[in-house]
Amino acid sequence: MSTTHLASTADDAARAAQEAQLRADPSLARFAESRRRLAADPHRPIYHFVSPESMMNDPNGLCRWRGQWHLFYQAFPEGWPNGRIYWGHAVSDDLIHWRDLPYAIAPGPEKHCFSGATLVEDDRVIAMYHGVGAGNMVAVASDPLLLNWEKVTGQAVIPIQSPDGPPLPYAVFDPCIWKKDGLYYALSGGTLPHGPSGRRTRADFLFRSANLETWEYLHPFVEEDIFGMAGDDGACPYFWPIGDRHILLHFSHHSGGKYVLGDYDTARDKLVATHGGRFTFGPWHPGGVHAPSATPDGQGGVIVIFNMNQAKPSPGWLTISPDQPVAEWNQIMSLPRRLMLVGKDELAVEPTGDIESLRGAHQRVDALTLPANQEIVLEGVQGNAMEIVAEIDPQQAPMVEMNVLRSPGKEETTRIVFYRQRGYQNWERMTGWGMDAFASTLDSFITIDSSYSSELPHVLSRAPETAPVYLAPDETLKLRVFIDRSVIEVFVNGRQCVAQRVYPGRPDSLWVSLRAQGGEAVLRSLDAWKMKSIYDVEA
Repeated sequence: MSTTHLASTADDAARAAQEAQLRADPSLARFAESRRRLAADPHRPIYHFVSPESMMNDPNGLCRWRGQWHLFYQAFPEGWPNGRIYWGHAVSDDLIHWRDLPYAIAPGPEKHCFSGATLVEDDRVIAMYHGVGAGNMVAVASDPLLLNWEKVTGQAVIPIQSPDGPPLPYAVFDPCIWKKDGLYYALSGGTLPHGPSGRRTRADFLFRSANLETWEYLHPFVEEDIFGMAGDDGACPYFWPIGDRHILLHFSHHSGGKYVLGDYDTARDKLVATHGGRFTFGPWHPGGVHAPSATPDGQGGVIVIFNMNQAKPSPGWLTISPDQPVAEWNQIMSLPRRLMLVGKDELAVEPTGDIESLRGAHQRVDALTLPANQEIVLEGVQGNAMEIVAEIDPQQAPMVEMNVLRSPGKEETTRIVFYRQRGYQNWERMTGWGMDAFASTLDSFITIDSSYSSELPHVLSRAPETAPVYLAPDETLKLRVFIDRSVIEVFVNGRQCVAQRVYPGRPDSLWVSLRAQGGEAVLRSLDAWKMKSIYDVEA
């Protein structure tokens, strides 16, 4: 019998033992009961991941281990602000159907388990994360379901303070980890003052270790970074190869989810930045895209998932229990996205995972003309948990919009708006002279406008989420729209994604309409599906 077969047999036996252990785990019974109780909330998503029993914050340590995807997240099982933060844990075969597992990493000696990343090796998974009050921590697990984590040294491996007390030349905050030439490397999020202005800019700090226990500080990692904003702090970093380049995904407490593309100079251990972009196109709160967790897909791309902030108090928010404030739930996770490099400095973005398995009842709308300045309500296309795939030829219309979660009298509606060639200029696209050549340099804009999404008094207003997207002059608009009660995600021509939380208050805010403004447009096709729940619960 081969060594590989023996290892596989042992792994199967260990997994079976863990599954038997989980069947009697009281926390999973509690999670299931909580999911049943919360399922009746009309704004709780049914096919986006949400914490089973409590508040949730950043996703952490997304990875693939032993054929399954593992998602960790900041969990608040004891409430907030008096309770302590753990790493929550869920597992999936397809990146869509998530199964709750017990809390993975508990705080101690650190006060809270904050954000971090994982590195998958042949025989183990390494988690590196920020331990509040202690520093950056390392834990390892090697069991089939990653249930059992052991903290390396039992203390912070990169302490938040130096032993003798002088100021450190680096910040100790959210880390990520990778391996090169037999050595481990880690980034720690933070900022440095920039130039005479003294304004803070992101400066993720690089460390190196041979054994995960002792870490040597090297230097700030990113070079030629002109793509951030003053105030960005490089939190929640994830550094991975993408195509023949590298990408640094991160979160700014100033301006939301972002990325830097560049070349990894392995001789100098520097990322030389050549481009940067955003995943958040307005404020991250209320209702915006927050922090990433990312991992290579094994095919040259990167899988990323984000948490998204609330814009309405969830049940129990800031109510006083006998011992502490409690919020039952608020944030959610986005759908997983696959990022691919399609040019030197251009990303493609598509939803990923087995989303199609959620499709239920189908409605198709065949080609039709959208008259100028006239709203067309699509009979039979309605719901608050849907996928819509549409192709539109804008023709001469400078603006085309799709209204979703629309009430019959339009008291509530959420606008998805496309502005053809109304965006920024990119002179590198210029191929000739004249108005056509000039038009070919222009981005378009895609917008989610929630100004009239809700009549509820406690929903927090938000300016429209507007992102650039480039379409060639003769290219049609291809939308893939996901609606899930209180979240909308819009993918555009495989090149852009905008997402936002919305909270319609009327039970009849279910309709979909189209409108071309200023000129005719043509709907080539539209397919809509009711989406099934990923949770085995009943309201």
